[in-house]
Amino acid sequence: MVRLDNVTVRLGGAEVVKGVSADLSGGVIGLIGPNGAGKSSLVRAIAGLVPAKGEILIDGAHVSSLPLGDRARRIAYLPQGQAVHWPLTVERLVALGRLPHLAPFARPADVDVRAIEEALARTELLALRERPIDQLSGGERARVLLARALAVDAPLLLADEPLAALDPAHQIEVMHLLREEAARGVTVIAVLHDLTLAARWCDRLLLIDGGRLVADGAPRAVLTGERIGAVYGVSAFIGEAGGEPLIVPLAHH
Repeated sequence: MVRLDNVTVRLGGAEVVKGVSADLSGGVIGLIGPNGAGKSSLVRAIAGLVPAKGEILIDGAHVSSLPLGDRARRIAYLPQGQAVHWPLTVERLVALGRLPHLAPFARPADVDVRAIEEALARTELLALRERPIDQLSGGERARVLLARALAVDAPLLLADEPLAALDPAHQIEVMHLLREEAARGVTVIAVLHDLTLAARWCDRLLLIDGGRLVADGAPRAVLTGERIGAVYGVSAFIGEAGGEPLIVPLAHH
């Protein structure tokens, strides 16, 4: 669904993504790497939000050539952070996810109402639907913005740090939701920092360091002690708990 061919992104005179190539289709794909590695810049390039050299193809079409409406229907984008600049209610903010499907000034159709209701229910926000967004906690706002992305019902979901500000229970719930989306046929690309959650829930990991793709494959193959040490500069315990992978950073080199 998504093909990256020698993608390079330059921001502020610095090359922040350097010649990344990969074919990304189906499942939950985690982008991992240290702070400043270029993960968010790569996601924004895939979304067509920053200029990039090389090729970024969505179903064979260059993302930069897609009409904006078509792009908005194909790609749901959950940005980093929970900034919201208007005191909309939760329900109205989630409803913005349906705008790409509506004609100008058109009222939501039944299919739009169902998508909004489903997104609210799946993110446990039905009880907060009338609450102004500026009266929510950071974790609640993060869930509202995820619900807005889910309401788009796009075949590609880009999530930049979707677990930020969430407690452990909601971190697990969000990863479960991303897996559900993948099971429905959506390609999910998520920027993640928790290596245990990435190893447990992702089908594939792309490890980025210094703007370059240094490893691409199944989580257990990518997250070796040697590679974690080289990229993150830490030693780590790598084991299992209840049959699930467990990765615990121990000390900075």
